[in-house]
Amino acid sequence: VRIILLFTRSHLVAYSQPVSISLNKVELSVGESKFFKCTVIGEPVKLEWFNPQGERIVSSQRVALHTGEDSSRLTIYNAVVEDAGIYRCQTTDAQGQTQEATMVLEMYQKLTFRDVRSPQEFRHGEAAEVVCDVIASPAPAVSWFYQKGFKSMEITEEHYSKFQVLPNNNLQIHKVTKADEGVYRCEARVEARGEIDFVDIEVVVNVPPVLSMLQQSFNATADYQESVTFTCVTSGSPDPEVTWHRKGQQLERSEQYVLNTMEGGRSTLTIRNIIQGDGGGYTCRATNKAGVEERELFLKVFVQPHITQLRNVTAVEGSAAMISCVAEGEPLPEISWRRANDGRSFTDGDKSQDGRMDVRGRHGKSMLTISGVKLTDLGRFDCEALSRIGGHQKSMFLDIEYMPKFQTNQTIFYSWEGNPVNISCDVKSNPPATMLWRRERLTISAEGTANTRVHTIDGKSLLEVTPVSDRDFGRYNCTARNNIGAKYQEFILAQADVPSNPYSVRLSAVSQRIATVTFMKPDSHGGVPIGHYLVNYKEVGSQDWRDVKSHGVQTIVLLTGLEPNTTYEVRVAAVNGKGQGEFSHTESFQTLPIREPSPPAVHGQRGMGKAYRLGLVKQDDGGMPIVEYIVKYKTDKEEQWMTKLVSGQQDFALLQPLQWNTRYEVEITARNIKGLSEPTFYQFFMPQKPDIIADSLFSGLGLGPVVGLGLVGLLLVLVVVDVSCYFLRQCGLLMCITRKLCSKKMATSGKSKEMEEGKAAYLKLPLKEENGKETLKPDMIEIKVHSDNSIHTKQDDSKA
Repeated sequence: VRIILLFTRSHLVAYSQPVSISLNKVELSVGESKFFKCTVIGEPVKLEWFNPQGERIVSSQRVALHTGEDSSRLTIYNAVVEDAGIYRCQTTDAQGQTQEATMVLEMYQKLTFRDVRSPQEFRHGEAAEVVCDVIASPAPAVSWFYQKGFKSMEITEEHYSKFQVLPNNNLQIHKVTKADEGVYRCEARVEARGEIDFVDIEVVVNVPPVLSMLQQSFNATADYQESVTFTCVTSGSPDPEVTWHRKGQQLERSEQYVLNTMEGGRSTLTIRNIIQGDGGGYTCRATNKAGVEERELFLKVFVQPHITQLRNVTAVEGSAAMISCVAEGEPLPEISWRRANDGRSFTDGDKSQDGRMDVRGRHGKSMLTISGVKLTDLGRFDCEALSRIGGHQKSMFLDIEYMPKFQTNQTIFYSWEGNPVNISCDVKSNPPATMLWRRERLTISAEGTANTRVHTIDGKSLLEVTPVSDRDFGRYNCTARNNIGAKYQEFILAQADVPSNPYSVRLSAVSQRIATVTFMKPDSHGGVPIGHYLVNYKEVGSQDWRDVKSHGVQTIVLLTGLEPNTTYEVRVAAVNGKGQGEFSHTESFQTLPIREPSPPAVHGQRGMGKAYRLGLVKQDDGGMPIVEYIVKYKTDKEEQWMTKLVSGQQDFALLQPLQWNTRYEVEITARNIKGLSEPTFYQFFMPQKPDIIADSLFSGLGLGPVVGLGLVGLLLVLVVVDVSCYFLRQCGLLMCITRKLCSKKMATSGKSKEMEEGKAAYLKLPLKEENGKETLKPDMIEIKVHSDNSIHTKQDDSKA
């Protein structure tokens, strides 16, 4: 607003002092500073200034007065519009008369842009108002220009579908987009003064964040060092800042959480070493100047089943036992039970066949209830939690408390005066019971008495009683007690007797020198266990009984060392701790006379090379030792037998040399002094001769070298034989050369064989080789047959 202030000059009287101001009219721009001087001719008494409101001006920081003897200077600093108006400078002389001069101050506003910001930012899609606050007096005319590259486009009314200049000179952009970004020029003009100015404003359009997820839900298994990576893809302008949140808290980089930002707006969160507590929702939040966008991702953590509660349970027999098994996991596992003593399994809703066991469970908890607990229920129970990702098993022990139970059925014990006896009180209980002995209502102390002692260990109490008179026999009481209850058992100590006599004495397997005695146990053992049996036997007519003890309480006894063809008497008595009982009735038996042995049993086994081994098993020897076995054998294509004698003490015969690929027939006869047994017949087959591949040795040699090697080998053998003959027999080529008597022959002497007349004839059975030719051997055997059918052997003395 342009302010024009008018002033009038005072008419001075003739005798008054003249007053003048240096400037009569001044135009001043807002913000400028100016001073004005008022001068007086004469000697004024007082010189003052008055503002447009008629108020006397007092010096201040913005308006200052400097007054001298005949002048005064008014200074206005940083002038404002309100400073416009008529200012008066008034003087007063000594007579009190006043004179004044006036000055008109006109104020105007230059073009001024007030706090125009650049850049100015707007949110995508909103109506953007670009502010251009410009002032001037008079009011300026404002134009807007949009600069694209090096071109500038003035915004006129034809652009008002997108742009509009508002009455306040601001530029409005409808539904601003990223394409509207750029530099806008706000130009202001004051036509009256020809004043013009402009300001360039950068318009920035911010686009709110946009989030996308590659995957929104993830699965992982806890406690397996697994990792999961979430990925968030963002866009927006400016580039959004991505943060990750869980349960309202921002996640920071740590050993567990790894945060990464990559090109293309990708941000990742990696969760390492996943545990059960990591499951749940995670938030990806993108933030920029235009707004905030967030998305939630979900991590489902599967947890291996784990049994967290299972305790041993103690129940009283007949009561109810409740066994609880609690398990956790994701998903919640199903719980089953297994009874270890029979392997029976129970799941939710199952019942045992007798209806005593019942299983109920839900939400990871299972309760096994056993009604009417029995001792057979004692033992281990296994709880198993299973889900589709694994299982866990734990065991508990069901302990059952019960009142004492007596384990022995023996309540009557036998003894005699002076013989100690142990009365056993065997008790089973849980918890262990204390045991007391009583005799005729009197308690027997643990230290015992003169003839009693108490020994207690591991639920068993032994009362050792040594009867000294009839008063020590009778009833004894054992009482067992624990916190569940008490029981007692009565025992009777009775006087023992010797056993009664055995009966049904029988003789079996009677041979020349052996007999077996069997018998029945006596009807009464006298109250004391039988220790053994005593068998008496003697020859008929003799007064000397011989004794044989049984092995323990066996009711069979073997008599040995008997004489052949002899009649014996035998009797049996039982012996216990009290003594020997009566003998049984006497039985008689007669041993067999001496006879020829029974045929031996034979089994064969292939030997080494051209040999065969026959195993000989002695049967009944006829009462006399086997002297020898006569082994005759031949091929199935020959008629003549070969014979081999084997000592009766041996259990095998070795036949050699034999022919390859040949079947042999064998007859074996056993001989004792009484005669020969019946023969035992046996057959065996010798396999084919093993192949010897000579080519492998001489495959690299021709026929000539092979013949040469053979001749050299033969020559070496002859030399060795000749040298051996020289040193051992004083004969051979070397001997002839030595004595120069090569034509002299060595004489040999042989023993002639003689036969005595009237004696037994000799039957010569020479051995044969594979080709069947007779040959003289050192084992030539002569079999001498006597009139008593006995056989004697003599080895031929001839030498080869």
